[in-house]
Amino acid sequence: MVLQARSKHREAAPKAPQPTRASQPPADAGAGDPAAERAPQSPGRKGGAAARRGPRAESRAPAAGGALGGRLLAGLRGALGLRRAGRGRTWTTLLLAAFAAVLHWSHITHLFENDRHFSHLSTLEREMAFRTEMGLYYSYFKTIVEAPSFLNGVWLIMNDRLTEYPLVINTLKRFNLYPEVILASWYRIYTKIMDMIGVQTKICWTVTRGEGLSPIESCEGLGDPACFYVAVIFILNGLMMALFFIYGTYLSGSRLGGLVTVLCFFFNHGECTRVMWTPPLRESFSYPFLVLQMLLVTHILRATKLYRGSLIALCISNVFFMLPWQFAQFVLLTQIASLFAVYVVGYIDICKLRKIIYIHMISLALCFVLMFGNSMLLTSYYASSLVIIWGVLAMKPHFLKLHVSELSLWVIQGGFWLFGTVILKYLTSKMFGIADDAHIGNLLTSKFFSYKDFDTLLYTCAAEFDFMEKETPLRYTKTLLLPVVLIIFIAIIRKVISDMWGVLSKQQTHHRKHQLDHGELVYHALQLLAYTALGILIMRLKLFLTPHMCVMASLICSRQLFGWLFCKVHPGAVVFAVLAAMSIQGSANLQTQWNIVGEFSNLPQEELLEWIKYSTKPDAVFAGAMPTMASVKLSALRPIVNHPHYEDAGLRARTKIVYSMYSRKAAAEVKRELIKLKVNYYILEESWCIRRSKPGCSMPEIWDVEDPDNTGKPPLCNLLVKESKPHFTTVFQNSVYKVLEVKEE
Repeated sequence: MVLQARSKHREAAPKAPQPTRASQPPADAGAGDPAAERAPQSPGRKGGAAARRGPRAESRAPAAGGALGGRLLAGLRGALGLRRAGRGRTWTTLLLAAFAAVLHWSHITHLFENDRHFSHLSTLEREMAFRTEMGLYYSYFKTIVEAPSFLNGVWLIMNDRLTEYPLVINTLKRFNLYPEVILASWYRIYTKIMDMIGVQTKICWTVTRGEGLSPIESCEGLGDPACFYVAVIFILNGLMMALFFIYGTYLSGSRLGGLVTVLCFFFNHGECTRVMWTPPLRESFSYPFLVLQMLLVTHILRATKLYRGSLIALCISNVFFMLPWQFAQFVLLTQIASLFAVYVVGYIDICKLRKIIYIHMISLALCFVLMFGNSMLLTSYYASSLVIIWGVLAMKPHFLKLHVSELSLWVIQGGFWLFGTVILKYLTSKMFGIADDAHIGNLLTSKFFSYKDFDTLLYTCAAEFDFMEKETPLRYTKTLLLPVVLIIFIAIIRKVISDMWGVLSKQQTHHRKHQLDHGELVYHALQLLAYTALGILIMRLKLFLTPHMCVMASLICSRQLFGWLFCKVHPGAVVFAVLAAMSIQGSANLQTQWNIVGEFSNLPQEELLEWIKYSTKPDAVFAGAMPTMASVKLSALRPIVNHPHYEDAGLRARTKIVYSMYSRKAAAEVKRELIKLKVNYYILEESWCIRRSKPGCSMPEIWDVEDPDNTGKPPLCNLLVKESKPHFTTVFQNSVYKVLEVKEE
C-alpha cells in the first residue's frame, strides 16, 4: 500500500557534483570489475547534504535486528558450551551479543544513509548508486521482484538473454545469485502479506530538484525493493557482530574477550568491512557465515567429544558461506591448510580432522549441485587439497612405518600435500577444460615476477588489487590492534616451541596427542598468518585479516596464555587499560566515519540512461566500460555484451574486444570485431582514455603490453572523441559519455 504525499518539495541548490570518496572500493574481491577503481568515479555526493534532507531523516527503531539476533544466538547456545556458565551467565552473554548486533546494525545503517542520503533518492538514483557489479547483482533481484511470479523470475535469470548477448546463460550458476533469489522471495511474501492485511509498506514523495530538472518520485519503507534489499543486508551484518561477541567470549573464556573483539572491530571499522558503502557485494552476504563457520571450527577443535549437531552446523555454515561468493573456496583453502598443519604437528587427532574433511567434502558437493554443476568448484585448489589431505590421512599407517625422525615425517606430509594439491589441480583443470580461474594464478605470478598481460594489468592497476598500503600497519598500530595481536601471537609461538621441543625429544610419534593441547589457539595463529599473506599480496583481502585480528585480540583475556600475569594483576584491570588506550585513536576513527555526510547525484549518467530508455529499441545491444554496462542492464534493461563479473574466460575475451576502443588499433578493425559481437551502440568515456592510477596503467599503456605492434600510434579513443566518422556515428553526447552507433556497411 502506498501513501502519496503531494507537493512535498525539497529544493536542491545548484551545486557542482563531487567525486565519490576514493576509499570506497566499488568492486568485489576475486570477482567483478578489476578496473573499476580505474574507471572515472561518477559524481557521488553533493557537497551539502542539507540540499535534499527533509523532515524524514528520523532514525529507525533497531529492535527488529536485536530480536532476530537473540533468537539466532539462543540456537547456538548448546553448541557453544555456554550452559556450563549457568543459565544467568548464558542469558547475560546473549543479551550483550544482541546489544552488539543492534549497535552495529545502527552504525552501518547510519553511515550508509549519511553517505548517500539513500532514503531520499529516486528509484533510478538508487539503482545508479549500485555501481559496477553491485548493479549487476541487484538487477537479478529486480528481475525476480518485477516478474509476474517468483518462479517466472527465477526462470528468467536462469535463461538470461541480456547479460552476455547473444548468449543465453544461467546467471544463477555463473554469478552466485542465491542471495538475490532468497531476498526476492522474502520481498514478494512480505509485500503480499502486508497488502492482504492492509498495512502500509512505503511512503512516496514528489521531489522537485531545481536546475530545470524534472520532478522525481522518492519512496521509502520496506515496500520499496531497494530499501528492502539493503535493510536485510544490514540486519545480517548486525547479527554478525553478535557472532563476533560470542566468538571472542568463547575463544578467550571470558566475556571481556567478547568486549575486546567488538570494540576492536568498531575502532578499526574502516579496515574491517565495507558493507556500509557497498552493500550488494558478495562478501556482505557471505562473510557473516564465515564468522559462524570459524566459531564452529573452534568449538570442534576444543571439544573432547564430537556431536553430530556440531558437524551438521559446520556443514550448513560452509554451504551458506560458499554459495553467495565464488572467492570463498580460496578462504576455505587457507583454513584446510591451517588445520592440516595443526594435525601434522599433533594438536588434533586423525579422527577429528578426518570428520572435518568429510564435512568440507559434503559441503563442496552440495554447492556443486546447487550451482548446477559449476565445474570451477571441482577444479579448485580447495577441492584438490581436500582430496590430497584425505589421501594423507589414509596413508598414515604407511608413514608411521618410515624409519625417519619426527621432523622428517612432518616435512614429508607437508610436501605430499603441497605438490599433490598443485598437481591434482592442474590435472583436473585439464580434464574438465577449465581456464576460468587461470587469471588468479597469473595475478599471483605478477606479484613475484615481472609477468604482465592484459587481464593481469586490469587487476594490478587497481589500487584494491595492489599490495597492502604502507599506511595500513600504521593504522593498526595507532589503535594498538597490531601490538596487542603481536603479543598474543608471540605467546602462542612460545607455547608451540615448548610443545615441539617436547615432541621432538620423544621417539614414539603416536604419543603426541596426549602431550599437546589447545589446538584451537595454534589454528588461529596459523590462520592469522594465512590472512596476513593474503592481505599483503592483495590489499582488499585485509577485510579477512583485520576482523581476525580483532578475534585474536580477545585472547588478551586468555588464562591459558596469560595466567601468569593474572595471578598478579586482575584481568579486568589489564583489559580496561588496553581498551582505554585503544579508544584514543579508535574514537577518532569513529568520529571520522560519522562526519562523512553527502548525497548521491550523477546527472550525466542519468541523462545517458534516460536517453537509452526513450531513444533506442528494447533489443538494442550496448558495449562499453564494465561499470557502465551494469547500469545499462539494470536501469535501461538493454542487452549488453560485457559486464563487471570478470571470472569467466569467455567474458574476459569479450571484454578485451570491447576495450580495444581504448587501444591504438585502427577504427575499421575495432568496428569489425564489435559487429561480430552484434553491438549496436558503444558508450565511449574519454576519461578511460587518459586516466591512470600509476605509470603504465592508462588503457593505451595497458594495450601497449598486449599489442606492441601498434605502440606509438595515437589512441583510437582520442581520435573518436574529436570525430567519430567515418566508421561510427555520434548519436548522444554529454560531459562524460559519448554514444557511438555501430552500423554494418
